[in-house]
Order: sequence, then C-alpha cells, then structure tokens
Amino acid sequence: MKRRNFLKAAAAGIAAAGALPERASSESPGRKPNIVLLFIDDLGYGDVGCFGCDDIPTPHIDSLAARGARCTNSYITNPPCSPSRCCLMTGMYIQRFGKSGMARGLPIPQDHPNLAEFLREAGYVTGQIGKWDIGSHEQGPLDRGFMQVARTPPAKKPFICLREDGSEGFRTDLDGDYMAEFVERNHDQPFFLYFSPFAVHSPSKDTPERYRKRTTATGKRRALAGAIVAVDDAVGKLLAVLKKHNLTENTLIFLTGDNGPNLGEGGSPGPYRGGKLPGNTQYEGWVHTPAIWSWPARVPEGKTYEGLTCTMDVYATVAAAAGKPLPKRCEGTDLLPYLRGEKAADAHDMLFWHNADPKDARHRNLQVVRWKTWRLVKYPDGWRLFDLEADPKETTDVADAHPDVVAAMRKRHDAFVAELPPPDTSWQKDGRGGRRPNGWGWATDPAKEDWKPKGRKKRNPQKGQKQT
Repeated sequence: MKRRNFLKAAAAGIAAAGALPERASSESPGRKPNIVLLFIDDLGYGDVGCFGCDDIPTPHIDSLAARGARCTNSYITNPPCSPSRCCLMTGMYIQRFGKSGMARGLPIPQDHPNLAEFLREAGYVTGQIGKWDIGSHEQGPLDRGFMQVARTPPAKKPFICLREDGSEGFRTDLDGDYMAEFVERNHDQPFFLYFSPFAVHSPSKDTPERYRKRTTATGKRRALAGAIVAVDDAVGKLLAVLKKHNLTENTLIFLTGDNGPNLGEGGSPGPYRGGKLPGNTQYEGWVHTPAIWSWPARVPEGKTYEGLTCTMDVYATVAAAAGKPLPKRCEGTDLLPYLRGEKAADAHDMLFWHNADPKDARHRNLQVVRWKTWRLVKYPDGWRLFDLEADPKETTDVADAHPDVVAAMRKRHDAFVAELPPPDTSWQKDGRGGRRPNGWGWATDPAKEDWKPKGRKKRNPQKGQKQT
C-alpha cells in the first residue's frame, strides 16, 4: 500500500479510537503488559485498509498499525483453522506431535504448556472469546489454561444468536461486547485475552445491511465486506475500553487471520493469488496474512517490517514481553527487536509447510519452503519455484533457471521432514475440536458446565473434516 494512503487510513483510525476521554490509570508501576490476540477467521491480506484494501473501511484496525508495526511477510505455517490455532497456542510446528493436516480432535501435548497456561502461571488472568477448535474434545479452553471463557449463545443461524432476553443479535456484535466486558472486569490486573471470533468465516449472508452499506464493495463481496466492518467495530470496542482505563500504552496487541481469504465469499489475497477454496490452496494467498503488532510503550509507531515472520513467533514475543523464559519446545522468534528496528534481517531464515496427512482432504495437502523472495512448492508433477517479488501471482515456474536455489531449498526441506513423526490419524476416532461452554455470560469452572450436546446429531468424523 502506498505510504500516503496508509497514513491517511491510519489517521482516521486514531481519531476513531480516541473518541473517549481518558480516565485515571489502572496501572501500577512495573505492571506487566496486557496481552491481546485478535485471531480473525479467513481474513485476507487484501481485506484490511492498512494493507491496501480500498472498499472496506477498517479504521480501528488501521489505528493499530499506525500505533505499531505492520508485518508484510507474515505467515500461517499450519493452515487451515484447527492446525493454525494449535500452532498459535503451542508456538511450534505442530507436525512435531503428528498433526500434519486438519486432524480435528487430535490432542495437543499435555506436557507442553500452551500460551494460556504459560501466562496464567506468569500471573495473568486469562480469557477466551469465540472459536476454539484446538485439541481433543476434553481439551477445551477451560481445560487448558483459560480462567474466563465467554459462553456460546444458542444460534438461529450461524451468525444470528439469541440473547438471554430472547432477542436476536449479530454474533460479531456479541463477541465485541464480550471483549469490552472482559477488560472491564479485569482492568486492575495483567490480563491475556484471546479473541478468536467466528467472523469472517462463511456464511456472510447473515451480515446486517447496516454494516454492508458502510462499504463500497459490490457483488458477493459486499456481504463479506460488511462482516469485516463488524469485526473492525468490535476492535473499536476493545480500544475504547482500553483507553477508558488508560491501558492503551501498556497493552500488546497482535492481529492476524487464521489463514487466507475465502475466495468463494469474495475475499481478497491482495497482490497474491489463492486462498481458502479447492484449487487455490497451493498458492501464496492461503498462508500469507495481514499482521499487526501494537504496543505503544515499546514498539515505535508507523513501522513496517518486511522480514519473514509467522504465528509461531507470537508465543516467543509474548514470553519476552511478559519477562518469562520460553518453554524448550517453542520454535518461534521474539519479534520485538525486529519491530523496534534493532534487528533488520528476516526473523526466520526459512519457513516450512508440510501438511501431508494421508487421511485429509487432498486440496489441503501442502508442501512448501519459503526463503528470501523464493517460494518452492511441491506439485504432483514435481517441485516448482516462484520469485514472489517479481511474480506474486505465481504465474511463471523458474525452477529450471535456478537449479541451485531448488537444490538448497529441497535439502533444507528434506532435513525438516526427516525430523517429523508420521502423521497421527487417531483424530478419526473423534473428529471434534475441544469443548466450549454454551449459554450466556462467562464460564470459569469446567466441572460446573453441562457438556452434553443438545439437539445435535451424531457426526461422522470424516465428514466433519470438510469444515475449514
């Protein structure tokens, strides 16, 4: 995105976020920073204003970039939704415990603390809102480190929920209200909030017209555009309550998508090609997502970092911010020195994708290496090489012209794969992600929740894997 357009959009976001007056600070001297992860479902690189989108206004998200740093080469190393979330919360290549595809229902390691458990032990109050889709059925957020979990209200349609008084509400609106509630309840102590809404996952047809008409999008993209506006409004609710309690400066916020856009809904991968749609998942757009880090007290405003980063880095960066040693099995990089300009190189020399579960849907199999400007992809007829700087749409295979590059990347790929165990297909016995509490309000004790599904037919785990 041209810098003048980025600055214009960001300035509007700052104005929107600054509408409320400050209150006296809730912070105490030396207090650890609050941590907020905003993990948006199917958010495309080209669907956010500060990353070049011109038909969907996202002033609140843009304000995060204006007050922090955009990462323009940020990746999801384990798409789609369930693997992506497991990677984020464990800070490791999840193939190392056998999750080599969707593998919904496969347990995450019991002997490795996920990010919520790690921060809970560091003295944080931990909260989760929205989609979970991590681990086995018995590994819900209340079972794995989260102390306060927003219950999932009953739904008339995927995005139309019933409030406790019987009225209807748009799911993303309710999720945004939960974010504000969590901060209101916990502003006097360090908190970790993991916001992972179902938005902007399909179907977008339930998006209210009041959101659609705030965009200039047309056709099938218009409904998705409205859903993104609703997410931006939810982010605005968060920023307003942080400002109210004078927590803006000392709150570390990270925003990205769980994978690339849903092309069937009109999502945009920006300058790249591909996304979440069979026939398009081999391309860059399925794994290259917009990413923003904001921590006004420690990260300079308005920065752009172009080095290779990925969601494994979230755990490492948060651990550094909290001042706690990183668990041994975590593989990410602390990005703070890169975001502050103290280091200028790539945070990762190479990144690998190895979704190779033989029981998974074929279009989700993905074997890729990313190095410098190169992207090496395994196709049925062999390896293809693309220079993303010269050819972001991946239209021209240059493998024959650069055999030395192919050989070097193949060697590193083969060494990475040799370290991995075989894919664990035991997920077929379950096919469900971790359990979530249902109803209204906040759940705090798994022993007090009714985990029996109501009005739900027994699902075939194989068919359950189709949902991404």
